[in-house]
Amino acid sequence: MELEKLNQEFEKKKPGEIIAWAAGEFSPRLAMTSSFGPESGVLLHLVSQINPEVAVLFLETGYHFPETLEYKESLVRLLGLKNVIDLKADPKVKADVVKKYEGVPYEKNPDLCCQINKVEPLDRALKDYDAWMSGIRRNQTDFRKSIRIVEEYRRADLDRARPLYKISPLSNFTSREMWWYLKEHKIPIHPLYDKGYLSIGCWPCTRPVQAGDDERSGRWAGKAKTECGIHTFMEVKEEKKEKEKPGSGYSSKI
Repeated sequence: MELEKLNQEFEKKKPGEIIAWAAGEFSPRLAMTSSFGPESGVLLHLVSQINPEVAVLFLETGYHFPETLEYKESLVRLLGLKNVIDLKADPKVKADVVKKYEGVPYEKNPDLCCQINKVEPLDRALKDYDAWMSGIRRNQTDFRKSIRIVEEYRRADLDRARPLYKISPLSNFTSREMWWYLKEHKIPIHPLYDKGYLSIGCWPCTRPVQAGDDERSGRWAGKAKTECGIHTFMEVKEEKKEKEKPGSGYSSKI
């Protein structure tokens, strides 16, 4: 697969076209991850229109807001998603970590908490797939500014003949475009959004966002942490050719 050429083409493609390509190229070994947060409905809706059988991987940490779990169930019903899979930590590992950190690993070691509840379950699950789609966008964090629409990942335990690809169809979308899409397609809003929660993860590590602050500023507030780790734990295989600057020639129309 010529990623350089593919990424140049995809900078000009609509998200739905990218998802359709991914479904045709990788199904049934294609999955997507979703937090069922405030903007998750965009990618979920697009995928449901193209192939509702695509596996939707949800990291069930045990620390989600009740509102998130209710929102998840309502979207699954509304969109007709047929293959939603809850991923959980290894019970023994989690019990040991919770005991070691006196019941509050999210306070005393948030990186380890994310590692056992999110990174490790996802890592195990991805062994069954050749590609996974994510709803991350370039304008969300400094780390995400440099993502490519399609990236090839290296994994020590992965058969070299079958690389793992990560696909980010919404890379170039702005928050404004995300909310336009939700409104246009009459997708319900997460119940906590109107209470100031613009980005929602686990309840111990999520706070309402103050007026004027970055949309993800409520995540791990007060800690030197901006990512849970699921987008950073694998090494991206570098492309040999010079990369085109992300974002050039992009069409924002759905």
